[in-house]
Amino acid sequence: MKQKTIQTIAKVFTGFSALSLLSVSVIAFFNPQSVMDLVLVKLNNTDAYSSIRGVYGGVGLCLTIHLIYLLIKNLKLALGLLCMLWGLYAISRAITILVEGPLGSFGTQWIITESIFFIIAFVLFIYTEAKQYAK
Repeated sequence: MKQKTIQTIAKVFTGFSALSLLSVSVIAFFNPQSVMDLVLVKLNNTDAYSSIRGVYGGVGLCLTIHLIYLLIKNLKLALGLLCMLWGLYAISRAITILVEGPLGSFGTQWIITESIFFIIAFVLFIYTEAKQYAK
C-alpha cells in the first residue's frame, strides 16, 4: 500500500512538472516576448525571438514529451530526469548569485520553487521502486 501511494504521488508530480513545462513551451511558441516580459527583457530582433522560441518552446516541448513517455514507461527514470532538471535550474540561479549578485523577486521565487521541486523529485526517486521494464 505504501509503495502504491508513493507511485501515485510520483505520477502526479511528474505530470504536474510536464504540464508546467508545456505551458511555458506553448506560450514561448506563440509569444516569446511574453516569456521574457517576466524578467523585464525586451526582444529586439528575430534572432532573439527565435532563440526564446527554440529554447523555451522547442526544448521545453521536448522535455515535456520525454517526461510523459517516461511517466508511462519508467517512472523512476522520469523522477531522475526531474531531479536533474529542477536541480540544475536551481544551481544555475545559485551561480548567478555568486557571479552577478542577488536575484530579484522573480529569480528568488524560482530558486526556492526549483529547490523544493528538486527535493520532492529526489525523495520520490529514492522511495520509488524500480520495476523491470520490458524492452
